[in-house]
Amino acid sequence: HCIFFSIFAFATCGSYSGEFSLSVDCPNKNESDLNIEVQFSYPFRLHQVYFEAPLCKGSERRKIFLIGDCSSSAEFFVTIAVFAFLYSLAAIVVYIFMQDKYRENNKGPMIDFVITAVFTFMWLVSSCAWAKGLSDVKEATDPDNVFKNMEVCETKGVKCEEVREPVTSGLNTSVVSPPTCTTLSHTLTLLNIYLYVSPADLMGIFDGDIA
Repeated sequence: HCIFFSIFAFATCGSYSGEFSLSVDCPNKNESDLNIEVQFSYPFRLHQVYFEAPLCKGSERRKIFLIGDCSSSAEFFVTIAVFAFLYSLAAIVVYIFMQDKYRENNKGPMIDFVITAVFTFMWLVSSCAWAKGLSDVKEATDPDNVFKNMEVCETKGVKCEEVREPVTSGLNTSVVSPPTCTTLSHTLTLLNIYLYVSPADLMGIFDGDIA
C-alpha cells in the first residue's frame, strides 16, 4: 500500500527543525544585534519559542515569543502516518504469508477495503488540518510578521531586517504525500477485491447475504 509515502510523510514533518535569523540595527551600533537566530521544530508549539532582542537602550534585552500553537494538527498528521505505516507492514505480511486466510470466505479483501477507506478518510482529514497548520507555521515564522510584535522595530532610527528566512520545502512535500498515498491505496485494494471476490459474493456482502 502506501508504506513509502507514510514514511516520507512522518519523516519530513516529524523530524523537521527550522531556523530563521534577523537583525536589529540600533542608532548606537554597540547596542545592535545583527544576527539573532531563532530555532523551531516539530511539534511546532511556537508560543513556547522565544529569542532575545535588544531594546536599543543600553544593554537591555527583551524576550520575544513567536505566536501560535500548531502542535495538534502536526501531531495528528504524524500519528495517522505512523499508523498507516504499521498497517501497510501488516498488510504486506498477510499478502505474502497468509494468502489462504486472506481469501477465506472472501472477507479478507472486503476487510482490507474497509480499513483502507477509513485510512483514506483520516489521511485526507489530517492532511487538510496539517495544510492549515503549515500555513500558520509559515506565517508565524516569517520575519516580517515577527517584526510586527517587536516594539523596538517601531522606534525611530532602528532598522529591523531579515537575514535568513526558514526553509520549509520539506514541510511542503509532506502535505503532498497523503493524496498520493490514498489514491494508491484505494487502487490496490479495489484490485484485490476484483481478483479475490466474485461479483456474486460482492453483491451478497452489500445486500447482507453473507454473514
